[in-house]
Amino acid sequence: MNFSLFTCDRTTHLKIVAVALVAAIVIAVGGIYARVGDAGSLTAGAKTSGTVVKAGKPAVYSIRDDSALR
Repeated sequence: MNFSLFTCDRTTHLKIVAVALVAAIVIAVGGIYARVGDAGSLTAGAKTSGTVVKAGKPAVYSIRDDSALR
């Protein structure tokens, strides 16, 4: 058993490097093959549906005088 990285032998260091390399490859491959929902709907020519909200007239609110509340 090696309880310290300073006192461990060469094979223990090699095992640590191998595990780190495998983990890095798994994360990289997972990142390459990751997909976001339906990628076809992200194109510029695709039709989208939804509600369009337009800005209205500006409003003024006051807490000092109740009659000034519009």
